[in-house]
Amino acid sequence: MAEKTFTVTADSGIHARPATTLVQAASKFDSDVNLEFNGKTVNLKSIMGVMSLGIPKDATIKVTAEGSDEADAIAAIEETIKKEGLGE
Repeated sequence: MAEKTFTVTADSGIHARPATTLVQAASKFDSDVNLEFNGKTVNLKSIMGVMSLGIPKDATIKVTAEGSDEADAIAAIEETIKKEGLGE
């Protein structure tokens, strides 16, 4: 399993538009990709799951991936988070 922790830097946190971008990035991979925040874990391929977390600015989130392309999935999510200005 691969994992990476991020701090959300976007002023509005992870709301509908950035959540959609993350879901689209995660959905390109066969691995199970999950997002963890505040003790809750959701499937990062589920827009409703991501939105249900209500992730605010300055939150610490963890992305995990498990499967044949887990390293590529984590790299793509990291690139998306940085490119969209969501976190670091």
